[in-house]
Amino acid sequence: MFGIGMQELLLILAIALIVLGPKKLPEIARALGRGLSEFRRATSELKESIDLEENIEEVEQTSKVEKEISNSKQKEDKGEAEELPEEDIGKKDIKG
Repeated sequence: MFGIGMQELLLILAIALIVLGPKKLPEIARALGRGLSEFRRATSELKESIDLEENIEEVEQTSKVEKEISNSKQKEDKGEAEELPEEDIGKKDIKG
């Protein structure tokens, strides 16, 4: 916890109790707790949005690659169809 041991934490709390007084200390602690929880929530939302954007970019890249592969395969299929020799069905090989 921030490199602070138990003794240091007790010392900080004792000084805070003396400076702030017993009436203000719980209010300040509550406000500090709410602020930390709100900060954690905002941080986690930011991480989630960044992860979501990364996933969206990954899906878009994958989709783009799949389209390119599909297009190249279609071009290869058309090229092979044009390159195939026409077969003469009516001719027979005559062996003598």
